[in-house]
Amino acid sequence: MTIYDIAREAGVSASTVSRVINKKKGVNSEKRILIEGLLKKYNFEPDASARGLVQQSTKIIGILMSDIRTSHHAEGAYYIEQELKKHGYTCIIINSGFSDETREESIRTLFSRRVEAVMLIGSTFQTENMKKAIQKYFNNLPVIIENGFIDLPNVYCVLADEQNGIADCVRLLHAKGKKHTAFINLADTTPSSSLKALGYETAAKTLYPNQIPCISRINAGSDEWQSGYDATLKLMEKYPETDGIIYATDLLANAGVLALQRAGYRIPEHISVIGVDNSIYARISSPPLTSLDNQLELLSITCSHVLVKVLNGEKTANKIMLLSNIVERKST
Repeated sequence: MTIYDIAREAGVSASTVSRVINKKKGVNSEKRILIEGLLKKYNFEPDASARGLVQQSTKIIGILMSDIRTSHHAEGAYYIEQELKKHGYTCIIINSGFSDETREESIRTLFSRRVEAVMLIGSTFQTENMKKAIQKYFNNLPVIIENGFIDLPNVYCVLADEQNGIADCVRLLHAKGKKHTAFINLADTTPSSSLKALGYETAAKTLYPNQIPCISRINAGSDEWQSGYDATLKLMEKYPETDGIIYATDLLANAGVLALQRAGYRIPEHISVIGVDNSIYARISSPPLTSLDNQLELLSITCSHVLVKVLNGEKTANKIMLLSNIVERKST
């Protein structure tokens, strides 16, 4: 809904709507009440471009991240921004936080900036409240979610198959002769974390039918690395027979490697270690980490391509799944 749509429905000029928005004189009370009612009805929140009666195409894309400090998500936003720039789009990146209130406020901010589409980074946005916010503010504009799913006709989802990827990690450890595996996962309830846990549990039950799958969930707080370090020591104290550990992220695994080495374990002779993300943390570990590559760059570029297609009026699938693959290094 643009200022021109409001004007058309009210039967007035766009400049008249602009005067009402800017609380200027020169509009009779009857028309002012009508226009204000329409502005409220359509959740119209003007910005500088709307006030200036600019053209409808802004070439601006909004990108929402729950926490811009999350390196994996920040890198994904970088790939998206760089790819969209090639097609003439400018991106606004907003750190939305995790609460329903701050996320709706971020959506409302993008709405007021008249963005042409919204990109959501990460499965943390896969919530009922985010779905309602999209329906309220962006029901007629494309929304792309990276590695998450929201069931709406104008939402397009590009996901990494982390569930089967983690299952493949369990199979790798089994093939290496490991008999007692464990999975250290973040305690958050994001769909991504849940799918990783499901992938581990399913494969572990199949390959180790006489064992209860060992899943340790940690509340990382503001220091994920230290949480991974402490969780590893607690795991080995409780289950000293463990000979293979899969971590939900490379950062956790990086901390786990150091904790194991300081406790006297040799990697991979005593314990094999696998991370997820195939990030810089995997490459700088000593030994370098085997890691599940969830194809972040390809995932992000695919999100960008899907968005450009939709904006160009081309048909594309609402859900695309990319396969993950294991990059094996010396930790296994």
